[in-house]
Amino acid sequence: MEINQIQDFQVAENFIKYVQVDTQSDAQSSTVPSTEKQKDLSRILVEELKAMGIEDAHLDDLGYVYATIPSNTDKQVPVICFCSHVDTSPDSSGTNVKPLVHQNYQGQDLVLPDDEKIVIRMADHPDLKDQIGNDIVTASGKTLLGADDKAGVAEIMDAARILMSNPEIKHGDIKILFTPDEEIGRGVDHVDLQKLGAQYAYTMDGERAGTLEDETFSADGVKIKIDGISIHPGYAKGKMINAIKVAADIVDSLPKERLSPETTHAKEGFVHPTNIEGTVEEASLNFIIRDHDTKKLAEHEAELEAIVKEVLAKYPGANYTFQVSEQYRNMKEVLDKDTKVVEIAMMGIERAGMKVEKRSIRGGTDGSRLSFMGLPCPNIFAGGHAFHGKQEWVSIQDMQKAVLTILHIAVLWEELS
Repeated sequence: MEINQIQDFQVAENFIKYVQVDTQSDAQSSTVPSTEKQKDLSRILVEELKAMGIEDAHLDDLGYVYATIPSNTDKQVPVICFCSHVDTSPDSSGTNVKPLVHQNYQGQDLVLPDDEKIVIRMADHPDLKDQIGNDIVTASGKTLLGADDKAGVAEIMDAARILMSNPEIKHGDIKILFTPDEEIGRGVDHVDLQKLGAQYAYTMDGERAGTLEDETFSADGVKIKIDGISIHPGYAKGKMINAIKVAADIVDSLPKERLSPETTHAKEGFVHPTNIEGTVEEASLNFIIRDHDTKKLAEHEAELEAIVKEVLAKYPGANYTFQVSEQYRNMKEVLDKDTKVVEIAMMGIERAGMKVEKRSIRGGTDGSRLSFMGLPCPNIFAGGHAFHGKQEWVSIQDMQKAVLTILHIAVLWEELS
């Protein structure tokens, strides 16, 4: 079978079905997964995988889906895995998603009918210039779409269907992994790598068609706790130290022209406050610290703590704690030690008819942590754009290209073994 001649894609139907299942994760929850509703989609995926003939497909108690497309070659081929996450971002509602297909896009503004203030314009989304004649899927204006990462899920599922239906496409064992809670940084906290049994992996979680990402931010979290002094406000003069005001002063003292998401790009790092809460007596601030150069994280954290100390010097009697936690590290540190996994991905993208655009991510993926857990895992495009908001969109044709890329990668591992 000539892979690039495949026409019977089901990826669009998969995607439209999956995005209508609410799988939003919740960073404030301590359960695993953080929301039980993520399993609603995972159960559907297991049923569909079993219907394809993938006998070992199952959902574990922690919300992970594992499955194996069995080898159909006599060669000894490294076991590879394709991975995507089922959850959607807490940043925008994922309830009652209404996917809309805008067929034969011709460059017009896409006005979303449930909130006509939400307009997807080419001027704001320059990647739409590459989509003339394609079919664009959006939500209706009240929710995000869920292309991050149900596009990846749909692509892996369609590739699995094609491989199971066409034994003439030769490949080794291929593992499938669907994770919960990626959007809140817990996507691989409980993955069982021994059970998975893969040597290399690919997350299908990128954006523009043809992109391959082998570099991410390195990431830490910082929690600052401020202890103030609470006194009855009627008798507070010279005695009260309002922890809320101290926390607000810290945020106001952050650099205004640098070191923030609003003022940085490319490989520039940032210090970003994500949450502030408290009372007069006690307040807390949460920050995320990001940089492609892992060594610079400590520099950013030292600068942040210096700001905290400078602010607290104005409030005698107030105290603070400064807690740093590692979140993930730049996967390039691992992938540069074993380049085959990236090289085959590049070849697969090229065979699917695209020019490879190798780039770094101003963020992270499950692949970041998987790589440091011993499973080298670059990130491949899934085709979505404008993630985490109501203007999110994806091209059906780009999702089809991702399916072809998965198939070519599977074949290449067998060919080169």
